[in-house]
Amino acid sequence: MPIDMSTSRPDAPTTTAARRRHDDAPDTAGLFARLAVLEEGSEREAVRDELVTAWLPMAHRIAGRFRERGESIEDLRQVAALGLVKAVDRFDPERGAFESYAVPTITGEVKRHFRDRMWALRVPRRVQELRNKVRVARRELTQTPGSAEPAVADLAAHTGLTEDEVATGLEALESFSTLSLDAELSSDEDGYSLVDTLGTADASYDTVVDRESAKAGLRRLPERDRAILYMRFFEDMTQSRIADQLGISQMHVSRLISRSCARVRAEALGERAGA
Repeated sequence: MPIDMSTSRPDAPTTTAARRRHDDAPDTAGLFARLAVLEEGSEREAVRDELVTAWLPMAHRIAGRFRERGESIEDLRQVAALGLVKAVDRFDPERGAFESYAVPTITGEVKRHFRDRMWALRVPRRVQELRNKVRVARRELTQTPGSAEPAVADLAAHTGLTEDEVATGLEALESFSTLSLDAELSSDEDGYSLVDTLGTADASYDTVVDRESAKAGLRRLPERDRAILYMRFFEDMTQSRIADQLGISQMHVSRLISRSCARVRAEALGERAGA
């Protein structure tokens, strides 16, 4: 891309000689004209490779603009090189200078890399798009010096999104990285980590669910069977004591308990499956 190298001196020349291109912007118009007329084959591939090699320093320069964003320069250069290859393949020599087409193509490829790959956790594309819309809207609403930080309602009105969608986009703005569960949240002697603030599943909930599921089946049992289960599991009586109290054998008590439990269990599972 031409850069104006003229100064403010009144006698400074303003001719084309006073302008220069980047050192990494070679003159490859002839190669592109040749590439445009070649059929697929080894010769065309050789010209294409020559063009990519010639413009690779420019791709590396563009990649260098993003080196302070947490990605290694080697990976950024690979992404930029991929964008360069796409630019070479899609460029139409009749539509202007290659540099004017390649720079936004390569830059867009690198930005896309950050958008799609630099999340510590993979998030849905919809959330990424909400993040981008909110980011652009916030920048547009704060362009005027002294502008206050826009509220969620302001961003929603500017973007046409709902306030819930704006809130999701705002959360995603700061969600490129994750925090370890072992991260210390306090520097005191009684310090604690993030994992210490998280709740755990209460096993009692499963007990409540099981009891509620068994209620109906227990009500349908014969009265004597319900009494036996109550004495065994709620009064903690042995089978021998239950047998003595009811005047039946211990073996009979054991069979009644097994049969009643199996019936209640089958009915409870059947109701859950049909729910």
